[in-house]
Amino acid sequence: MHFKKTFFFGVSVFMLMAFCCSEVLVGQTSPGGNAGNTIALFNGKNFDGWYKFLRYRGRDNDPNQVFTVKNGMLYISGAEFGCITTHEEYENYKIVIEYKYDKDHPLSPAIKDGVARDGGLLMHSKGRDGAYSGIWMSSIEVNIIEGGTGDFIVVGDGTDRFQISAQVDAQKQAGSYLFKPGSDYIATIRRGRINWLNRDPTWANVRGYKGKHDLENPLGEWNKLECVAFGDRISVYLNGHFVNEAFNVRPSGGKIQIQSEAAAMIIRKIDLIPLTTSSSAFLAESGYKQLFNENDLQGWRIY
Repeated sequence: MHFKKTFFFGVSVFMLMAFCCSEVLVGQTSPGGNAGNTIALFNGKNFDGWYKFLRYRGRDNDPNQVFTVKNGMLYISGAEFGCITTHEEYENYKIVIEYKYDKDHPLSPAIKDGVARDGGLLMHSKGRDGAYSGIWMSSIEVNIIEGGTGDFIVVGDGTDRFQISAQVDAQKQAGSYLFKPGSDYIATIRRGRINWLNRDPTWANVRGYKGKHDLENPLGEWNKLECVAFGDRISVYLNGHFVNEAFNVRPSGGKIQIQSEAAAMIIRKIDLIPLTTSSSAFLAESGYKQLFNENDLQGWRIY
């Protein structure tokens, strides 16, 4: 784990443009995309393109129907730990998930243990099924949890094969880093989490937790989680608001997993929009104005 204060001078010009652009370019609303190129990863009918994996049961062995498709929607009971995983690997994309919490299953940890409703989107998944705790493939998680949706978690092996960096607050929050756009403190982690920018410092792992600045809609209403993975960067938006961003992300692509962990959940959309490999075209597609032309310092003033 690496934590340092970065002083902006010399190479800092690059860091301001490359690392701090989330505050200048991303703003507070989610980016657009070319809907004509949208890939419906979930077809509303079955698990085509996916396979199931459950702890203690392995691949495509789901006798208790932890994952089911009904009425065009994906139902996750949360009664067992596991995931659905794409057959294909992806990189340079925007993924959109529309979800809401369902009536709690009596066997889910939210009921049995009274913990916060918890699931997640695992991006850039690589390696063996169940490599992490016998449940998930090593990956970079965007957490879906009451009070903490948008948190990053490195679900890795502790090596630099799975890591992220982010601008963070100088002070940790309950032992974890807190994303702070524009900060000159950079954290790089290979385990653990980087919390979303307005995570409540009083967060408690209890069912129904709601923080003062939480962006999830009331229980039973739909939420939209959008993640933009481009190059070695992942930007996260919840219900149209920018909540977290990581750079120096390793790996930069892989399979996609949707968790069953501690919540009954319904998902009605899992869409993926491929993005161009050109950084300037990506910014234009997303509705941004590119401040650095990648050739010289035109438009900038050096002090």
